[in-house]
Amino acid sequence: MTAYIIRRLLYMIPVVIGVLLVTFCLFTLVGGDISQQIAGKNADAETIAEIRHEYGFDKPLFAGYKLPEGDEQLWESEKEAFIQNLKAEAIEKSGSEEVSVTEYDAKKKWLSQRFWKGIKQGKLKQVLSMLTFDSQFLDHFKKAFTFNFGRALDREKIGEKIARGVGPSLALTVPMFIGTVVISISFALIVAFLRGTVWDHTIVILCVAGMSIPYLSFIIFGQYYFAYKLDWFPIFYDPSRPMYLSIVLPALIGIVAGLGTNLRFYRTIMLDEIRNDYVRTAFAKGLATPKVLFKHVLKNAMIPIVTNVVLSIPYLILGSLLLERFFGIPGLGYLMIEAINARDFFVLNAMTFIMALLIAFFTLVTDICYAWVDPRVKFD
Repeated sequence: MTAYIIRRLLYMIPVVIGVLLVTFCLFTLVGGDISQQIAGKNADAETIAEIRHEYGFDKPLFAGYKLPEGDEQLWESEKEAFIQNLKAEAIEKSGSEEVSVTEYDAKKKWLSQRFWKGIKQGKLKQVLSMLTFDSQFLDHFKKAFTFNFGRALDREKIGEKIARGVGPSLALTVPMFIGTVVISISFALIVAFLRGTVWDHTIVILCVAGMSIPYLSFIIFGQYYFAYKLDWFPIFYDPSRPMYLSIVLPALIGIVAGLGTNLRFYRTIMLDEIRNDYVRTAFAKGLATPKVLFKHVLKNAMIPIVTNVVLSIPYLILGSLLLERFFGIPGLGYLMIEAINARDFFVLNAMTFIMALLIAFFTLVTDICYAWVDPRVKFD
């Protein structure tokens, strides 16, 4: 078992690296330099340069060039003439009378030309001294592995935002998760035992109907009828009141909305088990129905149940996006919606990485749980 766990942990390394590479391509390569967006429309070049430096946008993507020690004076002496030449070239290409060239872009171009000129001339020492791997890609890896995700667009630390949202998210999703699992498994056992009866057909019809109704419809109906019409619950989260008052209604909505899918899934599992010979033997011995269902059938159906339950845990931590958004609960789901609306790629990047890490970890936990619930499972 220990060797298996170590091997699976080692397998997680390329998975995590792959996720980091994909998120870097999505949120950095595709997203591009958003310094202008952060600084605002009327920001001057100096402010934009400061923001670019603060967020690391002035670094190369993967690898780039740096100015060797002692060459600062050379750049200062050639800077003005080089910028003017770049402006002249840009005016000639574009046909515009006025073209702006920043010192940052000019220096980048100047270093690139020096680097390739050194290669052509065979100046290996100069070329190596100009190479740098202090890049945005390296920063992306450092932030991920140290869980120091930097700052969001509003300049607040992303780690603090995430830590603040974990509590409200878990307060909503944990009771919703436990309620859905307990109710759906219990009903699935009963329905499987009553297979072919009116009760079985009725519950299956209700499950299909529940699966067909959009999640948003449950939320709107719950808010309108139970919160607005009957005034049993608050419509939106109120920080001045106890949190459980604002959690009860969305948790109930989440349980009801998820029952259809979960109950049908667990019913299928129970039906596969309840048809086996050992169940008929148990009933023939005169064992009580609850004992047969909950001790024998449920125990032998635990592998697919464990798979479904454990792999759902990462989604608990990230919260329920729609419920948190519509009820104003300041959890991680709400944070993600806000980040999407604000195009805050830094927050989305952090949340995507955490989600991938949790899924990889709980996939390993699922495999380990197999041996716990079924001793017949062996790991090679």
